[in-house]
Parts: sequence; structure tokens; C-alpha cells
Amino acid sequence: MTSFDSLDLIEPLQRAVSAENYQTLTPIQAQAIPPLLEGRDVLGCAQTGTGKTAAFLLPILQHLATDPLPGKPVIRALVLTPTRELAAQIGEFFETYGRFLDLYHLVIFGGVKQRAQVAALRRGVDVLVATPGRLLDLQDQGYIDLNDVEFFVLDEADRMLDMGFIRDIRKVLRLLHEDRQNLLFSATMPDSIVKLASAFLDDPVRVEVDRQSTTVEIILQKVLFVTRPDKNRLLRHLLKDPEIESAIVFTRTKHGANRVTKNLVQAGVEAAAIHGNKSQPARQRALAGFKSGNLRVLVATDVASRGIDVDGVSHVFNYDLPNIPENYVHRIGRTGRAGREGVAIAFCDETETAFLRDIEKLTGKALEVVLDHPWHLPTAMPGSSKSGRPHSSSKPSGRNTRNSSRERPEKSPRDGGRKHSGPRKRSRRKPPGGRGRRD
Repeated sequence: MTSFDSLDLIEPLQRAVSAENYQTLTPIQAQAIPPLLEGRDVLGCAQTGTGKTAAFLLPILQHLATDPLPGKPVIRALVLTPTRELAAQIGEFFETYGRFLDLYHLVIFGGVKQRAQVAALRRGVDVLVATPGRLLDLQDQGYIDLNDVEFFVLDEADRMLDMGFIRDIRKVLRLLHEDRQNLLFSATMPDSIVKLASAFLDDPVRVEVDRQSTTVEIILQKVLFVTRPDKNRLLRHLLKDPEIESAIVFTRTKHGANRVTKNLVQAGVEAAAIHGNKSQPARQRALAGFKSGNLRVLVATDVASRGIDVDGVSHVFNYDLPNIPENYVHRIGRTGRAGREGVAIAFCDETETAFLRDIEKLTGKALEVVLDHPWHLPTAMPGSSKSGRPHSSSKPSGRNTRNSSRERPEKSPRDGGRKHSGPRKRSRRKPPGGRGRRD
């Protein structure tokens, strides 16, 4: 294992890392930080929770701190993310790692008034973390100038494409100067991501950790077959287990998330929903309550799930199986973090067996079937075996396996679920030095 001491980090960053009690580099950090410190472009395949934010923030902060510019700060680093939750989380990491540096940062996204964001931009920022919609809105209004960007990070690139941001990404790329260092991180690496990367990465170093086709081995994965009307009762029944300290419940739709939350609250379970139709203050309250432990259960859609990086999530429930198998791996990755054990429980109704087959094909692992629950599907049900496991030949009522749900999955707005701006932070500023050169 490689330690942080082995990196050639400047003293303020070493102090910040030590304050967080970081000692050993994660695999993505060990592979990505050295080439980034050397100025190389990087194409990284890593999921959230692997330490990738530190992998790109620490080298960027080091470059900016050792090559200061005179005068008012200008945007020299741009981090583009798909969702407001993820943007806010990256902003929090900036505060952590940059606490002893003389740098400004700002987090911007839609869903809130732009006045405070515009005021901060006018004062000057060094690092801008943004979602595509609000970034382009403010750029169109003349409040953002990207001509001085030296470092560009495209985070969660696969999610960006899933949410329809490819045109916005291309617009942003056209606004950037060609002489810059580029970083692209994605949890999956399909051909579409490789094609996108080849369009702007220059001879990148490719680093890959925890391929999307594999799941964290320490997560115990189970599936319970249940009819759709019985899912609510089954969830309430399982949540009576005191070992479920904190849980995230995933639904396929916003309305489904609201229904599940209402049902749990009526049953006396501390729960709140987070999805694209929730106001930003409501989303913040829900996430803050969950992080603090005041809420035991967070009900979320896939659109809202990126950026939910909470330590100590003991269980993940797939109330609705996702119709995109990769989303299953993203979902269960909310538990089993930092080497801790986790449990992922999937509910599968009579319309979702094809989704289950897709998930097991992707992960290369059959989920453990739990038979001993009160609402198990009858073995006499068409397409079921004596073990209670539907035959692999069963299909969801002849409907397309990618879209066989009673409701459409939540689709994101242009901004990918927007969040209010994070605080604009400035450390004690030293007298500016001359501009250095990037090798």
C-alpha cells in the first residue's frame, strides 16, 4: 500500500490530509495523482466512494498554489458535474483540502436565485464547480469567462451522457482554451465515453479501479420476490430489524419515492424523499437529516442519488429494480464504503424478472434468494420454479425489458437536479506572485 507521505505534496496540502487522518492512498489515488502532478491528462474509471475526488482535487490545488497569478482571481479550474448534490460534495472536499491555501472556490447550479453566485463570480474565484445548465446560463449572461481555465474535470461522465448533457458538454469544451490539463472520470467506460474522451483528452494516462461490471465483494446482495402491491408491507416489515441502522431506498420514479416515504412515515419510520421535484431546501434538509442520523431512511431516485456519499449506510433497498443494470451497481455502492460491510436487498415483482437477469449478467453474480418472508410470490405463479425463483425465460408481460415499468423513470432537467451554491471560501491570502509556467 502507498501512503500519502510518498506523494510530493506541498506542506499546506500535507497538513490538510493529515488533519483528515488520511494515511493510505486508495487505488484510484495511487494511480491518478502522480501523472496529474506531472501535468498529464487522465482518463479514470472509478465509482463514487473510491476516493476519486481527492485524486483530482489535490493535484489541481497543488498546481494552482505553486503557480499563483497576480490580481483578482480568475477561473483557472473548472469541475463539471451532473447533479447539485455531487457539486456540493466536491465543494465540501475543496474546503477540506484547500483550508490552508490562498484560493477561492465557488459551487454553482440551478434551482436557486443566481444573485449570490453572480456576486461571488464578480469578486473572483480560482476553482469553479458547476452543473452544466447553470454554468451555461451564467456564461450566456456574460458573468462567466472560461478563457483562463487551465484544468478541466468532467466528473461522472457516464451519468452526464445518461442525463442528456452531451450537447452542453460540447458547448463547454468550445468555450475552453486548448492549452489545459484534462481529467475525465466515469464509473463505466462504454464506447460513448471513450469517444467523448478522445475528443478532448491529449494522450491520457488511463487508470481503472472497480470496473462497473463487478460489485464490491463485501456487500451481501439478496433478492426477495414479492408482488408489487405487497412491497410496502415487506419494506415496513424488514425495517423493524434494529440492525438496519440507516438505509437508502431506491425507487424508479419521483411519485414512487413520495408514496414510499408517505407510507413509511405513517408507519412511524423516520424517512424523507429526495428527487428532482423536491425543492432545493427540502433536498438539503433531507440529506442533512440523513447524514446526522436524525433520519433513518432516505428514499431516492437514480437522478438524485449521485453525490449521496454518506458514511455508515448499513443497507440499500432496491424497492424498484432499475431498468438500466448499471444503475444497480451505482445504487448498492452507497453501502459497503471504506471497507465496511453492507447489505443490498432487492425487491423483484412479476414485471421485473428481466431486469434482474440483466443485473446478474452484468455483475456476473446471482443474488441470494430469500424465501422466508410473508409475502413471497407463490411457487405456482406462472414462470416460477419450485424454489420460488422465476425461470430465466420469464419476461415481463411481453413488454420491452428496458421499459417495462408502470411509470416512467425520473428524467432530469438540463441542470441534472440543481442545488444552491456552496459557500465561497477564501483562506488567508499572501501577496500575489508572478505567473509561473506549466510544463
